[in-house]
Amino acid sequence: MRTYRVRGRTYHPTYVKVGDTMTGISSWYGPNFHGKMTSNGEQYDMHAHTAAHKTWPMDTMVRVENLQNGKSTVVRINDRGPFVAGRVIDCSYAAGKELGLDKTGIAKVKLTVLGFAGKIYRPSAEQKRDHAAPPSVHLSDFGVQVGAFRRRIGAEITRRKYTTITRTPKHVIIREFTVGGLPLYRVWVMGFGSAEEAKDFIADRGITGGFLIRP
Repeated sequence: MRTYRVRGRTYHPTYVKVGDTMTGISSWYGPNFHGKMTSNGEQYDMHAHTAAHKTWPMDTMVRVENLQNGKSTVVRINDRGPFVAGRVIDCSYAAGKELGLDKTGIAKVKLTVLGFAGKIYRPSAEQKRDHAAPPSVHLSDFGVQVGAFRRRIGAEITRRKYTTITRTPKHVIIREFTVGGLPLYRVWVMGFGSAEEAKDFIADRGITGGFLIRP
């Protein structure tokens, strides 16, 4: 969620909530980037359903709807871009193919936020009865991702490190995801009461690549 600068332009990552939308042009990227590092430290897998967005939080789940042919797909943001005027999202090859971008190259799309931390928000029966508002990364119980590893041993070492230096009531956990058909172990420090508290933790600890999450 740090401000960054590309090609002389400054970008300010922003918080979003479930249901937020955006329209614009989508493109796709594939073989030339396959296996290279994404902005959140993962290896880009053109066969996975991921995407690059300039400002929305990493691991935000997004539905992408092609407004020109009605096709849609769901992606997880794990990269920054596309840095081309007018374009709002850069889909992986697999996601782009589902949208028909492999034939047209670009298309006008509508983006809708579905969830965070790699999960799609599905309200419980109680929440539906209470007409509860969907979660937003502005709400309480924030976390900070402090690392992501392909091997669990790396995640365990990082978990022990932050367990030692982090005061209660914070707790450090490891969550396992499947990305590109392989396990990815994310280390989260949980229990922050606000976005500001979580950002202060990132700044105070000098956590390179650390960013806010809300499961």
